[in-house]
Amino acid sequence: VQLQASGGGLVQAGGSLRLSCAASGGTFSSYVMGWFRQAPGKEREFVAAINWNGGSTYYRNSVKGRFTISRDNAKKTVYLQMNSLKPEDTADYYCAADTYGVTDAKAASREDEYDYWGQGTLVTVSS
Repeated sequence: VQLQASGGGLVQAGGSLRLSCAASGGTFSSYVMGWFRQAPGKEREFVAAINWNGGSTYYRNSVKGRFTISRDNAKKTVYLQMNSLKPEDTADYYCAADTYGVTDAKAASREDEYDYWGQGTLVTVSS
């Protein structure tokens, strides 16, 4: 499974970006997909996750109401719509795949649940 993240960039505070993560290989439609981020000098942290059919989504508290994760299984792509961006959202954003495909709110936030990772896409939010 290969994951290719894109869509990062420079945006002013209050603005929006949409990240995409395209998958190749494997059975995308059965995977739990997640987004994580890593700010300079900080550890990587969970942002959002979505189950195989989009019926369940999970978010870290600081992005609830501002970010939306979604997926298109036909296109083998997961998205992260980010609105009302804040300078503290600045980070490298990574998508990840949990090929086991079964999750809950607790498991979805754990890095060790994911077995494939894409490269990061940088999001910079200026104040």
